[in-house]
Amino acid sequence: MSDEKGMSIPAINAMLTAPGQRFEIEEVTIRGARIKTWKNAPANMRDVFLNSIAQFAQREFLVLDDDRVTYDAFGKAAIAFAHQLAKDGVKKGDRVAFVMRNLPEWPVVFFATLSLGAIATPLNAWWTGPELEYGLQDSGARVVVVDAERFERLKEHFHNCPDLKRIYVTRDDEEIAHPAVQALEGVIGKPNDWKNLPKQEPIAVDIAPDDSATIFYTSGTTGKPKGALGTHRNITTNLLGAAFSGVRGFLRRGETPPAPDPNAPQRVALLVVPLFHVTGCHSTLCGNIFAGGKIVLMRKWEAEEGMSLIQREKVNSTGGVPTIAWQIIEHPNRDKYDLSSLEVIGYGGAPSAPELVRKISDTFPKGQPGNAWGMTETSAAFCGIAADDYRKRPDSCGICAPTGEMKIVGANGETLPPNQVGELWAKGPQVVAGYWNKPEATKETFVDGWVKTGDLARLDEEGYCYIIDRAKDMLIRGGENIYCVEVENALYEHPAVMDAAIVGIPHRTLGEEPGAVVHLKPGAQASEAELRAWVAERLAAFKVPVKVVFSGEMLPRNANQKILKTELRKLFA
Repeated sequence: MSDEKGMSIPAINAMLTAPGQRFEIEEVTIRGARIKTWKNAPANMRDVFLNSIAQFAQREFLVLDDDRVTYDAFGKAAIAFAHQLAKDGVKKGDRVAFVMRNLPEWPVVFFATLSLGAIATPLNAWWTGPELEYGLQDSGARVVVVDAERFERLKEHFHNCPDLKRIYVTRDDEEIAHPAVQALEGVIGKPNDWKNLPKQEPIAVDIAPDDSATIFYTSGTTGKPKGALGTHRNITTNLLGAAFSGVRGFLRRGETPPAPDPNAPQRVALLVVPLFHVTGCHSTLCGNIFAGGKIVLMRKWEAEEGMSLIQREKVNSTGGVPTIAWQIIEHPNRDKYDLSSLEVIGYGGAPSAPELVRKISDTFPKGQPGNAWGMTETSAAFCGIAADDYRKRPDSCGICAPTGEMKIVGANGETLPPNQVGELWAKGPQVVAGYWNKPEATKETFVDGWVKTGDLARLDEEGYCYIIDRAKDMLIRGGENIYCVEVENALYEHPAVMDAAIVGIPHRTLGEEPGAVVHLKPGAQASEAELRAWVAERLAAFKVPVKVVFSGEMLPRNANQKILKTELRKLFA
């Protein structure tokens, strides 16, 4: 089946993955399972890093406030820090942890670590001291790099981390008297001075595609966070997968994909999600270094500041979660800024209302809406959808690349037919090796190359995925399943609603009932009765929220931008 203008998905896949093509596929055995992989993917992220700093040397790579860093300067800093890590005794397989906000220093530490064959272990910068202590203990990190704020949070916990031998602190104006502490600036200087660092040869190390590269901790909605152990192949798969999706998009629209042009204008991305999340790291950071793009950082997302940066830096793409797109679209000062450079507003990690797809198309003439689904265990986006495909399927999160497979599994372990709802399982070279030091959890979640996602979903006849809900967030009212996202989307369709979430309110006989927490758009008004009636016009009576609580602010989210429903449930206690 094809869209009106373009080729069908099977025809595109067959053409682009044929022998001799850039996206040729081969099967390899990974951890005992046969997996389809990109034959021409880079061997490892060390190669990606070294190739990019050479090929794009004079281009700007990182911008934060007054810091502007070229690829060449970034490369000098990362290689210099890799040499320092080697002096500290870090070798292949050792863990290097880092905890800081989105700073130019973050990618330096990340790529310095990967270039040594060590395991980059970014910890959640929003965690408390005890949580960070857990991450350092669990990973067994030998070295940690922190910014000044995180150092204050951690300094009483370092003595409980016996594996830790060295602590680097960045952006601290005061000298720290601690035998294991050194200022990162003492090794590499400040970002605008990296260009003056001497050029050093990278340290030679052999890195295979399936060698360990990263540990990213899951958001830990139940129990302690688990460290997802990623490989170099996980990341390089997604780099080529993103390129494949771009080419597929042209063919779906009936257009000829442009030939790769090293002299094409540089792409600019505004990064507004944390780098310690796989979306920020793998999709934005690694995707841009692979393609020679520029990344504009900001301390914290604020809509007006974001629009100012889009105008100043001529940003082509931004996003992360639907909230960001809504805040730009609904901002009363939006017309004061030139946002004409913006071409892609992508998001994932949270359901989005179909209305948002239309709003993006109406608001930004060149703006292409895009949605994706993925998780820490799939090394960021596993499937995606954009442009015309998305406009026609606004409630879908897309289709995977031909190296990936998805299936829907029923309660008894059977594979369900199209359009049946069950648990989504995913398989492909992006799926991580397992959980660090947690063999039982690994065995429970990863089966013969498949990861059990915990998401309820359906696949249509063409393979497009529709996330229905998180299995554990689904409400059951008197035996009737209520998929929260369905009720949330109904609320999002109301012209006054900007942010919405459904949570379960305990009920003595029914088990639980749906409650809604809603944040209204600036200047908009709506009553509880009005919103309940609005949902009742669209959904069955048992799905209508029994209570609506209004929030004066956007709903609370964790660092991965998932709404903290545990916090919202307290509003109904």
